Amino acid sequence: MSEPRLSSLHPGDSAIIRAISAEESLHHRLLALGFRIGKEIHMIRTARFRGPLQVRIGTTEVIMRRCDADKIRVSHQTAQ
Repeated sequence: MSEPRLSSLHPGDSAIIRAISAEESLHHRLLALGFRIGKEIHMIRTARFRGPLQVRIGTTEVIMRRCDADKIRVSHQTAQ
């Protein structure tokens, strides 16, 4: 079974980033925002109809396109 994607998390869920499979420009942008393998990420909210997602990584909150979140593999953690 493959690891879930960031876009599959629900608001309030936390996960650990396991892989980023993005083109080079997006990969560099995500690295600059703090997205690194092994970092914890929290889903804050999701928009309807496959709209953007708001996530927190460290102290940074980011709103990202769902298609970009589809390129980030995570492993779920239990809600805190």
